[in-house]
Amino acid sequence: MHVIEKIWNHPLYAKYYQKLAEAEKERIFCCHQIGHLLDVARIAYIQNLEQKLGIRKEVIYGAAFLHDIGKYRQYTEGIPHEKASAEIAEVILNEAAGDAFSEGEKASILRAVLGHRRLREGMEALEKLIYTSDKLSRNCFACKAQEECSWDAGRKNSNFHGLI
Repeated sequence: MHVIEKIWNHPLYAKYYQKLAEAEKERIFCCHQIGHLLDVARIAYIQNLEQKLGIRKEVIYGAAFLHDIGKYRQYTEGIPHEKASAEIAEVILNEAAGDAFSEGEKASILRAVLGHRRLREGMEALEKLIYTSDKLSRNCFACKAQEECSWDAGRKNSNFHGLI
């Protein structure tokens, strides 16, 4: 998956990833570094295989790696991170991905990044995969900051149901 390495090594990605890591250094809640990105990608890929959706692995991993890259801008500028992430992702996809993704795949990745925070009717398959995987990646039942978390009880993964 050479294209994922290109995304990871893109200067804009590196810049925002580093800023986000620094901003979340003392965070007690879920963080948005490589562990989370890989969890989202792996869960989405497994769901893709189980549901026989036929989405290429590179497309899933690309969307997963890009879905939270704008989180730093949410912290510092108040921009919803899905919007900031989509803006950054578009630049990275155009510069780093080359012909690894078709124009349709790039558009699908951007929709998934933009739509990963809210479930809605008519979601594309990749968009729904990233949304679902992002939520399933949270191990709320084992989190030491569970009591302080602002997520309502209905959103938290309070047991293994749906996770395995």
